[in-house]
Amino acid sequence: MLKTVSGTGLDNLWDDAKASGMTESDKLLYRSNLLGSDKRVTNYGGGNTSAKVMETDPLTGAEVEVLWVKGSGGDIGTIDKSGFATLYMEKLEALKGLYRGPEHEDEMVGYLPHCTYDLNPRAASIDTPLHAYVPKKHVDHVHPDAIIAIAASTNSKELTQKIFGDEIGWLPWKKPGYELGLWLEDFCRKNPEAKGVVLESHGLFTWADDAKECYELTLDTINRAIAWFEEQTEGVAPFGGAAHPTLPEAERRRVAAALMPAIRGMISEDSHKVGHFDDQDAVLDFVGATDMPRLAALGTSCPDHFLRTKIRPLVVDFDPANPDIDGTLDRLRGMIEDYRADYAAYYERCKHDDSPAMRDPNAVVYLVPGVGMITFAKDKATARISGEFYVNAINVMRGSDAVSEYQGLPEQEAFDIEYWLLEEAKLQRMPKPKSLAGRIAIVTGGAGGIGMATAERYLSEGACAVLADIDAEALGKAKEALVQRYGRDMVRSVEMNVTSEEAVAAAYADMAVEFGGVDIVVSNAGIASSAKVEDTTLELWNKNMSILSTGYFLVAREAFRVLKAQGIGGSMVFVASKNGLAASPGASAYCTAKASEIHLARCLALEGAPEGIRVNVVNPDAVLRGSKIWTGEWLDQRAATYGTDKEGLEEMYRDRSLLKRSVLPEDIAEACYFFAADTSAKSTGNILNVDAGNVQAFTR
Repeated sequence: MLKTVSGTGLDNLWDDAKASGMTESDKLLYRSNLLGSDKRVTNYGGGNTSAKVMETDPLTGAEVEVLWVKGSGGDIGTIDKSGFATLYMEKLEALKGLYRGPEHEDEMVGYLPHCTYDLNPRAASIDTPLHAYVPKKHVDHVHPDAIIAIAASTNSKELTQKIFGDEIGWLPWKKPGYELGLWLEDFCRKNPEAKGVVLESHGLFTWADDAKECYELTLDTINRAIAWFEEQTEGVAPFGGAAHPTLPEAERRRVAAALMPAIRGMISEDSHKVGHFDDQDAVLDFVGATDMPRLAALGTSCPDHFLRTKIRPLVVDFDPANPDIDGTLDRLRGMIEDYRADYAAYYERCKHDDSPAMRDPNAVVYLVPGVGMITFAKDKATARISGEFYVNAINVMRGSDAVSEYQGLPEQEAFDIEYWLLEEAKLQRMPKPKSLAGRIAIVTGGAGGIGMATAERYLSEGACAVLADIDAEALGKAKEALVQRYGRDMVRSVEMNVTSEEAVAAAYADMAVEFGGVDIVVSNAGIASSAKVEDTTLELWNKNMSILSTGYFLVAREAFRVLKAQGIGGSMVFVASKNGLAASPGASAYCTAKASEIHLARCLALEGAPEGIRVNVVNPDAVLRGSKIWTGEWLDQRAATYGTDKEGLEEMYRDRSLLKRSVLPEDIAEACYFFAADTSAKSTGNILNVDAGNVQAFTR
């Protein structure tokens, strides 16, 4: 569990009993996971750790010194031993003879694979020389807010000396790479008593010859900085004090639910984005503060921060004292266009002849006074992590500006890291996005067999999924099952009665705040009833119509409102039934309601087409396995209608089909996936029967 409490010292979590008997590489892993478990030490994916370990050379059998260091793209909090690169120290030392100077330092990365120990496939990171050339066995490099607040101050060298004396040194800003590794080595040789160094606008390095000692040194250094800031800032209003009121929580979420789909639509023209909303206290202190506009414009300092958040955020023109949501929405496009133009100008000012082409010019971080912070990225995890990084930046600005003057990284330096050719190469190696990456789906009846199978099919293709169901217990179980397979970032659930306007509207508002909007709507919630017409009560008739017809209407109506607010199209899938086309005896209420669904879909296909909203129908038949409607009276009633028992009903349905095959939830899910994916981008108003063949249900 990540510890995120601010304003208190870090706990020493080292357990001697647990560490006893560990190898040096095991201790490295243990130390790394402990450090990465607290966001005040370093953010997700940030920082790196290393150990120089004696290993047996697989070729010669001789003992050789090997550098174990966090590999490229890893996270020290969750890493396992396979996440570490391993390199011969002797070969890393030999690289010094190949180095041609700072203007050629990027080429040194190409030599790192030649230093690999034991054919380890884990790629070494750009920070490898920073660890290799520190003449100590164990090295920690982390990005604590309290240290970066020192490093990002205009007088960071003076502050470092004031807080740590000669124990922790200071080096001026230098882009991570081979040259900085040599700088660190030179510092260590000239300052043998020093235990670490603060890197300007970057972070902290600490070192020792023992794993536990290195861990405790890192914690102690951070705690000294935390204690110093607490003493210096006691009673000081952060960020110059409040300039705007903070809205109540419910109102904050209402504003976010209105803004997020609109923003998402404006920035998703080239690729769909997923959003994240954060209104924790640290964020609210910042977005409503007097100095927020000035500090936000300065951008972030630590390279890890702006790689995740872009050089600066977009401040939304919103006055919480006079909350005019409609007016803000009217001005929003102009704000976003201004940000793009500013970003393009930044690119033109800073680009080099060999710079990669300009990337997405849209903001990642959106600050809304009195409301909170919104972040958008290619997926939910990235959006959430980007928000976490900007919270780190907020904490840095809070400390730095209180004791000194905060400074962002110089624009050209920021550009040279953002558009670093090595960073571009890393991006080019990323796997191709899945077919539904960046899409957001809601599935009603999500706790049932078809609903859960459909949600899982979407999740498997990279979509985020919201399960909506009236059955709270089944919903909880379904959600947890999918979370176990796809992670908590990807799955949400909401209790929803599809016959309630208020419940449906609230579900879409929650989805907008959780993910940013919606792209795929699967109406699947249902019941089934069986009764001869003379035995069909008005209550039973109305219940079928309410859930299967009115419920589909309410879910679709709210979806159209959100989809139109986004303006990027979407796909709606009605899970109807073979019975909507082919009548069945003793089920007039059910069949009529299902026919209503099909015709509603046709009407919506007409209305949605000008907006790029596609509406299609999937007609299942006799999906017994995993379906909740086949576990109660409906099963008994249909068995009685056809003169068979429960065990024989599935066989009867299979034998009556043209293909003589059972229809499973996964079969319906595949059809729902087809209508959601771009492969059906030119299909709307269609009906796809998934019933193993029923001549009465042929559409023509």
